[in-house]
Amino acid sequence: MKVELLAITPGAERLIEEAGRTAYMSFAKRGEGSDRKFIRMLLKNRHYSVLEHASATFRISGVSRALTHQLVRHRLCSFTQQSQRYVNEKDFQFVEPEKVRENPEAHAMFLAQMESARKAYAGLQAMGVRNEDARFVLPNAVESQLVVSANLRQWRHIIELRCRAPSQWEIRQVSGEILKLLKKSVPTAFSDLELDEKGTIAVAMGDD
Repeated sequence: MKVELLAITPGAERLIEEAGRTAYMSFAKRGEGSDRKFIRMLLKNRHYSVLEHASATFRISGVSRALTHQLVRHRLCSFTQQSQRYVNEKDFQFVEPEKVRENPEAHAMFLAQMESARKAYAGLQAMGVRNEDARFVLPNAVESQLVVSANLRQWRHIIELRCRAPSQWEIRQVSGEILKLLKKSVPTAFSDLELDEKGTIAVAMGDD
């Protein structure tokens, strides 16, 4: 699994301050470090809508289709995903859950199923079946990649939801990596979100 920050709004935290001060008409209070103080005030007051003025784009690769099926449910994001219709998946890679890999019997069964799917896919291709139809035999474990864009308020929502303990391990790990990258680029906007030693987050969900 790999998460890369491809782009983020230049001067994102300064832009958030600029937009937010429009509500209060407090432009005279701008100065060195005032953006950080202002954003902390926004977070304290749960005034998250101002964070929508800045956005970030990530490339997520080496993840399963099972994960992408979950992620694309966040409808306020923009997605561009690797196409199984146009990409030949005859040599597909796959993601194996740790709990499966740790169990010798389950691991063997899992690998056998991956090989069976690979043979079925190649067999359909050999019969002249197009990729768009041959893909119907591919499992959710097949690796995929996608590019995702969202505003910072939506990223906060995704992280708060998907980094909690009940979330599935793969999307929790991806969301945790996104949080780490955002804390480097826009540290104040995510200053109240922290991961524990298990990579989970324990915060009250904001209004979204």
